[in-house]
Amino acid sequence: MKPTEINLHQVSRVLELSFDDGSNFKLPAEYLRVYSPSAEVQGHGPGQEELQIGKEDVNIDAIEPIGHYAIKLVFDDNHDSGIYSWDYLYELGVTFDDRWQHYLERLEQAGHKRKPDS
Repeated sequence: MKPTEINLHQVSRVLELSFDDGSNFKLPAEYLRVYSPSAEVQGHGPGQEELQIGKEDVNIDAIEPIGHYAIKLVFDDNHDSGIYSWDYLYELGVTFDDRWQHYLERLEQAGHKRKPDS
């Protein structure tokens, strides 16, 4: 899959992606930040993922193209080491509900309360 359109809505902190199969995803910056493909977030192997806490208000400052296969998202908390391939962005869109619920459950288990309406 390849995106046909990428739109950043900074006020609502949402990255909207349309793909060539007709799929359209609206992914919150917080979601993209906590599921960054960077080693800082994912760790260096299975089970080494680092729970990202306090990212409710994070936003995307810039989107940089990486060849014809990916983008780098520059977040306003200075995180910029994740390379988001088209396949990974598509997967994040398709699995949004499950991944978001998993993230919320992990936050709760860690004793973190999200700000309401973030």
